[in-house]
Amino acid sequence: MNLRKASRGYTKIKCALQGPSGSGKSYSALLLAKGLCNKWSDIVVIDTENNSADLYAHLGDFNVYDLKPPYTPERYMQALEECEKAQMKVIIIDSLSHEWEGQGGILETHSAMAGNSFTNWSKLTPRHNAFVQRILATKAHVIGTIRTKQDYVLTEKNGKQIPEKVGLKGVTRDGMDYEFTLVFDLDIKHFATASKDRTSLFAKVPEFKINEDTGKKVLRWCDSGKSEKEVLQEINQKYDLEELRLLYSQYPQYQELLKNEFSRRRIELQETNSQTKS
Repeated sequence: MNLRKASRGYTKIKCALQGPSGSGKSYSALLLAKGLCNKWSDIVVIDTENNSADLYAHLGDFNVYDLKPPYTPERYMQALEECEKAQMKVIIIDSLSHEWEGQGGILETHSAMAGNSFTNWSKLTPRHNAFVQRILATKAHVIGTIRTKQDYVLTEKNGKQIPEKVGLKGVTRDGMDYEFTLVFDLDIKHFATASKDRTSLFAKVPEFKINEDTGKKVLRWCDSGKSEKEVLQEINQKYDLEELRLLYSQYPQYQELLKNEFSRRRIELQETNSQTKS
């Protein structure tokens, strides 16, 4: 059995801002990012919106990565990798919607493919999923913006099919918002509400406007777990192999980072036990 105690180490937030055009997604994302890292130069915007990030250059000296068509999952993943290599602390993807509905995105690629539609989806879905997993694995805070549009359903009234508004639907694959730890819905007046909040910071908060303090609040939550340094200290304080094993299983987020330290301590304990027995 692979049982372990629940724990949370230092984490990087994966947040989505979704709303219609004009709801302030880009501006809100930048303010949120500033609160998360406190330095504009540590922020990068992966811009798919025709250089719209430059409209906010007056805010500070943040960085821009211009992502041009085709908007394939692989090109987004390459952009994330290059931003990580540049040691950016907050990566804003503005927007995620182009990967789904933009030029060269998943929907356009699917419509251009010959053959069976269902079979073609089996080829495209892994590419989209790989992009989602790359976001989640990114070692920086990630804020993604998602455009929304009014969604309708057909309802029968007096024997006729009448379109009826049922709310806003994100322009991305269904369920994409579930992948994020925190999702804010923005309205046309720039007010935000949390439609998903695994941090529990905004669950009962009335609508508000996102600012730097919002980012600082999220950062405090991210930093409230145990750090890599603290776990390393615990490794060196273990004098029993079983305790060391339990510590290893308790922090899966640090298993790769501290692999060599766990191995070193395990060997030390094995040698100590061997000497004791002899």
